[in-house]
Amino acid sequence: MLERPTAAVRPRRRLPSALPWLLPVAILALWWGSIGLGVFAAYQLPPPPVVLDAAIALAHRGLLWQDIVATAMRVVAGFAIGTSAAIVLGTVTGLSRSVDRAVEPTLQALRAVPTLAWAPLLLLWLGIDEPPKITLVAIGAFFPVYVNLVAGILGVDRKLIEVARVYGLGRSAIARRVVLPASLPSLFTGLRLGLTQSWLFVVVAEFFGASHGLGFRLTDSQQSSRVDLMFVALVCLAVLGKATDMVLRAVEARALRWRDVLGTERAS
Repeated sequence: MLERPTAAVRPRRRLPSALPWLLPVAILALWWGSIGLGVFAAYQLPPPPVVLDAAIALAHRGLLWQDIVATAMRVVAGFAIGTSAAIVLGTVTGLSRSVDRAVEPTLQALRAVPTLAWAPLLLLWLGIDEPPKITLVAIGAFFPVYVNLVAGILGVDRKLIEVARVYGLGRSAIARRVVLPASLPSLFTGLRLGLTQSWLFVVVAEFFGASHGLGFRLTDSQQSSRVDLMFVALVCLAVLGKATDMVLRAVEARALRWRDVLGTERAS
């Protein structure tokens, strides 16, 4: 009897550890080269050593760490408030058709309001201290988490619900043990988008009435024509955004390690 040939198992090829650095190095080279070739003047686009010197000088004065901590605390507080509200309301909306009909049209209308339209109103209502800034960040984090969570709940395979009913699970047990775990991938997608929005909204929030923070440093540097300090703030925002996204991705990978999808194979 002929044996059925088995497919050869290909060993997984790991991506080179230097691969993620190729694009940043290319951007850095393009940045430096555009100055050397005369595309930009030094006052328009300061070379990397000048930006590094400005960052060191700002750090020695204690202002850089003060700005980073102020911005990070606003993002953490706003993200926590916005995502908590989105998870609660998104879960109720996704599981209840009547709640969905009651709140979904209004929330979609509010979602279309531009960021800059909220800022002056929040300053008028809440003053110029921390509450309006944190509230604006919370608004930025709320909608991506809410929309993705509701979509994830509504997109749960109906066959899973039917199997749960066959095993005698009630409505609350189905929601807790089937629907919510199945919607976790969509929730984490919303969390990552909400975190990105939080960093965007905090800069807008710090444009209005802030005395510390990376967004304040951007506007203050623009008024004093310190383009090097503007780049310091931009680089810090990029690094902080990437660092927090990496933390959230690590939490996502741990929480969703039960999945067998293409993404897990690419990550390994």
